[in-house]
Formats: sequence, structure tokens, C-alpha cells
Amino acid sequence: QVQLVESGGGLVQAGGSLRLSCAASGSIFSIAVMGWYRQAPGKQRELVAKVTRGGATNLAGSVQGRFTISRDNAKNTVSLQMNSLKPEDTAVYYCNAGGVVTKSFDIYNYWGQGTQVTVSS
Repeated sequence: QVQLVESGGGLVQAGGSLRLSCAASGSIFSIAVMGWYRQAPGKQRELVAKVTRGGATNLAGSVQGRFTISRDNAKNTVSLQMNSLKPEDTAVYYCNAGGVVTKSFDIYNYWGQGTQVTVSS
């Protein structure tokens, strides 16, 4: 069993910053990709940013230049530094761990419970 625990959401004014963190724990051998997705009311869940075990990153066009993703492979954590936040960044942000190889060598995809980010104008 693997759990993802997120932290760092909250309310911030436009132009402000927040940092989201996610820690994966449990029977983990390795994690191929860790990332963040978000879902605003009435919209589909969308990719925000993801990072491979090797450090390659992929950020959505709408957040490039404002958000930075990083991970610590040894600790199985991923963080999202969000700067210059805009009201349109308001959403529930979900941590994702993809290609999780467990100690029994099964492979799964996991989601966190979500954390609310609200940006006021």
C-alpha cells in the first residue's frame, strides 16, 4: 500500500506565492514520474507539471515561467513552487505518482487527496 500526502495549499492574493509538497510512503521500490494536476470547478483535471526520476520536467504552458517542480528521489517527495499566482490558478491540486514500482514489483499509479489553492484578485 502506498499513500500520497499533500500539504501547502491555501488562500493567497494574486501575485503571491505558494509551495505545495507531496510525500509518498509505503511499500515503494521506485517512482518513475511524480507530478501535480489541478481541477477547477466545472473543468476537467489537467496536468500542471511533472518530473521524471531522472529530473526531466514537463510544465503546462499556462504555468511556464511561474511554477517550478522538483523532487527528492531519496525521500519520494515532490514539490511545486508557485509564483506570480493568478486567479485562474484557483483549483484543487492533486499529487500524482506514476509508474510506482512496489517492493513486490507490482506497478501502480497513485493520487493524493487534493489540496485547495485559492487565488483572490
